Amino acid sequence: MLEEIKSAVGYLQNKTSFKPEIGIILGTGLGNLANKIEVELKIPYSEIPNFPQSTVKGHKGNLIFGSLSGKKVVALQGRFHYYEGYDMQKVTFPIRVFALLGVETFILSNASGGVNSSFKVGDIMLITDHINLFPDNPLRGKNIEEFGPRFPDMSEPYSKKLISLAKSCAQKVNVSVVEGVYAGTSGPTFETPAEYKFMQAIGADAVGMSTVPEVIVAKHMQKACFAISVITDLGVGEEIEEVSHEKVLVAANEVEPKVTALISEMIKSI
Repeated sequence: MLEEIKSAVGYLQNKTSFKPEIGIILGTGLGNLANKIEVELKIPYSEIPNFPQSTVKGHKGNLIFGSLSGKKVVALQGRFHYYEGYDMQKVTFPIRVFALLGVETFILSNASGGVNSSFKVGDIMLITDHINLFPDNPLRGKNIEEFGPRFPDMSEPYSKKLISLAKSCAQKVNVSVVEGVYAGTSGPTFETPAEYKFMQAIGADAVGMSTVPEVIVAKHMQKACFAISVITDLGVGEEIEEVSHEKVLVAANEVEPKVTALISEMIKSI
């Protein structure tokens, strides 16, 4: 895996001398933030050695280098998921690549189901912590010492400084936000009514199928992380509405301009 990562990094460094400071991972229905980037270079995943390929509708499959709000960024326009059949090392492969390219701060977004009874569809949740319910951990196996310690600290997986910055930026751009704990599951099924109740019982406010493995790997490499969940459906009450990927996309697309405004404003101050 180390050689595969370094091969991908070498390929990208041969393509451009651009050195990104911030890595952006764009989730379901939230890829249009990339349209705000002043593009230096756009590369399809298929051209990068050893890079996984996105197979999910709403994930465009491009790596974008450029400037956003005056900062140098690299954006993953579509992420990779455990449910696609990738192992955890492949799911988190881009995080390792971004870190070796020089990224110190990661900003991630996802679409998720709300299990907090006070939430509504369209809410933007700042993730304050997570619960890892995936059946695997991306750090399982031999530890690569040059990446990080065998037993990484997770006392602050999501930067309190960046969460505070997000709240102040949300006020500036007139975007309402909520805060909460994100539970990460393997998918691809949405939750049953009993599973939604379980999520509530263990302290989750939202549940989704991504983000957690990426944050674990970023923290392993001592990088700062900030993440947003767009609440695209609700798993509260006795009668749970039927959920589909198409409904999730519609809900995420409606909120996307607010997420773009918030993240753009944040990046100015990072």
